[in-house]
Amino acid sequence: MKDSIEKRIELAAPIERVWRALTDHEAFGEWFRVKLGGPFVVGQVTTGEITYPGHEGIEWTSVTERMEAPRLFAFRWPHSDDPNADISSAPWTRVEFHLKPTTKGTHLTITESGFGSLPEERREEVICSNEKGWEIQAQNIKAFVEA
Repeated sequence: MKDSIEKRIELAAPIERVWRALTDHEAFGEWFRVKLGGPFVVGQVTTGEITYPGHEGIEWTSVTERMEAPRLFAFRWPHSDDPNADISSAPWTRVEFHLKPTTKGTHLTITESGFGSLPEERREEVICSNEKGWEIQAQNIKAFVEA
């Protein structure tokens, strides 16, 4: 079973615009469809509420791990099948956004890894769900930065 998901997308937008869309919590919230309570800060927890249709009200929790402008933004987030569970004991995966400037804009690679930490009986379902989710989110950021 694979341990990571990778999505690559070409964006017709300068790297600085893509960087802002990823790391400014309000801009991130617009395209990702989440209302975050504050900015992404390395080493700190960011919380909020998902506003994505069909998932409204689900809590968002992430810990920002790296912000290397304008090339790498990484956070980790918990996975639990119980939305009210104590996340301190939940398995976590890591999300990385790698940006490279191109002649036409920006190449963005989105990687989520660490699925091996999830319970085996849930792993395949979460990977399939997140793979579809990242496909949608890749299109969402494309529309946001190219508008």
